[in-house]
Amino acid sequence: MKVRWQHLALSFSLLSGHLFAQEVSMSSSASQEQLDFFEKKIRPALVKHCYKCHAEEGDKIKGGLLLDTREATRVGGDSGKAIVPHDLDESLLYVAITYEDSSLEMPPKYKLDDDVIADFKTWIEMGAPDPRERRLEPGTPTEYTNTIDIEAGREHWAYQQAMKPNLPEVADEKWNKNPIDRFVSAKRNDEGLSANGEADPRTLIRRLSFDLTGLPPSSSDVEQFVADFDENPDTAISEATSRMLESEQYGERWGRHWLDVARYGESSGKEINAAFPHAWRYRDYVIDSFNQDKPFDQFITEQIAGDLLDAENDQKRTEQLVATGFLAIGTKGLNEQNARQYRFDLVDEQIDTTTQALLGTTVSCARCHDHKFDPVPMADYYAMAGIFLSSETLYGTTEALQNRRTTELISLPDSAPVAAEGKSLADMIDLEMQRDILQERLDDLLDESREARRSGDGDEATRIRQQTLGVRNRLGQAEGTLKAFLDDGTPIALAMGVRDKEDPFDSQILIRGEEDNPTDERVPRGFIQVIKTNDEEPIEADQSGRLQLAHWITSPENPLTARVFVNRVWSKLFGEGLVSTPDNFGTTGELPSHPDLLDYLAIRFVELDWSVKDLIEEIVTSQTYRMSSDFNPEYFEMDPENRYLWRFPKRRLDAESIRDATLAVSGQLDASRPKGSVIGQIGDGYFGRTITDAQIEVPSNHRSVYLPIVRGLVPESLAVFDFADPSLISGKREITTVPSQALYMMNSEFVIESADAMARHLTEDRGLRGPELAKEAFYLCYSRPPTSEEGQRTKEYIERFLATADESGLSQDEARLLALTTFCQSLISSAEFRYLN
Repeated sequence: MKVRWQHLALSFSLLSGHLFAQEVSMSSSASQEQLDFFEKKIRPALVKHCYKCHAEEGDKIKGGLLLDTREATRVGGDSGKAIVPHDLDESLLYVAITYEDSSLEMPPKYKLDDDVIADFKTWIEMGAPDPRERRLEPGTPTEYTNTIDIEAGREHWAYQQAMKPNLPEVADEKWNKNPIDRFVSAKRNDEGLSANGEADPRTLIRRLSFDLTGLPPSSSDVEQFVADFDENPDTAISEATSRMLESEQYGERWGRHWLDVARYGESSGKEINAAFPHAWRYRDYVIDSFNQDKPFDQFITEQIAGDLLDAENDQKRTEQLVATGFLAIGTKGLNEQNARQYRFDLVDEQIDTTTQALLGTTVSCARCHDHKFDPVPMADYYAMAGIFLSSETLYGTTEALQNRRTTELISLPDSAPVAAEGKSLADMIDLEMQRDILQERLDDLLDESREARRSGDGDEATRIRQQTLGVRNRLGQAEGTLKAFLDDGTPIALAMGVRDKEDPFDSQILIRGEEDNPTDERVPRGFIQVIKTNDEEPIEADQSGRLQLAHWITSPENPLTARVFVNRVWSKLFGEGLVSTPDNFGTTGELPSHPDLLDYLAIRFVELDWSVKDLIEEIVTSQTYRMSSDFNPEYFEMDPENRYLWRFPKRRLDAESIRDATLAVSGQLDASRPKGSVIGQIGDGYFGRTITDAQIEVPSNHRSVYLPIVRGLVPESLAVFDFADPSLISGKREITTVPSQALYMMNSEFVIESADAMARHLTEDRGLRGPELAKEAFYLCYSRPPTSEEGQRTKEYIERFLATADESGLSQDEARLLALTTFCQSLISSAEFRYLN
């Protein structure tokens, strides 16, 4: 077998160069996601720990070092440069905070938490992106000063009501049928550009299939579409779109897009990285919501305040409770010793997610000072903070020495499916026995520890302390898992989510965002002032305000919500949004390329009763969506980024589509939904401590949306192709082309085994040989037949391979299968397989 696979790898490398196109190269610069990382992780840490001594507004500048601008960090102070992008050893700020050099330790009185140090490491390694381009002018507000002019702030385009624009006149009848086309055509004409012609039907059906379902079309689907298209193109596209939107695969595809924005993960992340064995319920809720075409305003309301809504039955109650997991699944610093600090950090994460995901606004930047760029004063931040501080976040986790912040979980109605599927009374009894044994061992260790301390045996005390830590963690895991059972062994349905506290309260403003430095004044619970709606509801004293927040966000008068979401939809269909910064509609975000089209779509979305399926259908049935991606050097010179849509943008498939398509063409894809999740089956615990990597690396042929998403341990098949960081809101993934991707397609066990399965599927299951086999392989991978030249080269390659079988010690049958396997792997690994025209 070893000889066979070595031979395969060599043959594959030769075939790749012989048959198929070269890779498409792309480059990327500092992204919005990286700048967001700075705003969320680095700026608050600098403000809290460094600005007192190293900022112009600080008490006293020490060591000649300023850290309040990008330029200042690059110049450094008396000791040298504070930050050198990509170089940890030369970045003296990083050296100082790690305490590795006893002569250079900052802050001087305490070492920063490991999580914070890790954030600085990540930031410097990514190039230390920093938007602070200039020093603050004297008098610029940096604390709670209420000097922001809200009325002036409302002049920014995104904070103004969307107005239904007049449809432009377009001479070309083909571009007059759909309002979308009229806006695109008019803008393109203004720029002196013309549209590409229409893509061929095979390209269109592949485009539609991946965009709407995340999977390639079958060869029969392609040929049927071609026949229908020849008869009536409009009808063919409309019927194919309707069929795909009604498939279960649609919800899996578009649900995954939302999970990027919702920063879905099945662990707490950060240093402790505790398991979230009930997070999968939120994932399934999202998928079901898209498949049901749940109105988007209802979808939002349920996620923010589902527990506060009426429900006509247990199924609906379950949905609404699970939906609030949106606020509970974020990262958590469970080892934070200061309970008040932890609470404000948790609320900050919820504010950041809610406002960026739904409003495209970075409200969390106003935690430490009035927002530097957008009309959001600190008072607005703490008005929202009061809403979330008045809510209790329930995420579970088990007690351990490192985890000081466990909570309850939400108990769901009895009809809800359970995470411990297949678990029984016997399993519960085993867990109870395990718990009792661990408790007894813990008691013994505590006695031994006391004896070691009395005798002064430091080495023995250290050894016992390490053992005690491990036993405590395993005991907590057993006790946590037992909480998912009733006394009779019946598994309990539990979920992550939120609920109102019994005594809601308004938040104080924290000077510099420091929990121990509050002002005397409390800010009434409320929303950001720059967005004013006439239907705004008052928050009563006994209410958290989450339901009112949800209604304010989903008000048709809110100028952001519909705009932000239709822009997200557009970006998933065209590779770039009408606003290219989908998570930032503020003054530092990009202006819309087609402002009238954006407003038209936002208003139309509300008119369609917030139907996501109807919105998508209107876009993909447009002439704009049908354009070819052919290159035009003249137009490329005029509009290299294709902002005015003179062609359909060629783009790489995302990580999930590459993996799912590989399984699909090899005949291995399991299209069913698994029960629960791998993490749900494992239960509570801590990754890298009580849960091993091997436990989560369970082979699966299910779609990628169902793979375990553990923060810091994303499956390789997804991570290598730029999977979204589950710790961050990701409205726009990075697209990189790096050597590790080609190496993965050449050497990974998953790809090699898939190629072998595809070869067997074509020969053994389908009984195909010769030209028919090559034709079907091309159809599966590219949705087209091979050209005559590709067919001839494939034939010659297999014949040459068979001619060398004797030299390799292989039988003709073994050699044929190996030749077909390398041929299939070349198709799967090619640029054409991974890119969408």
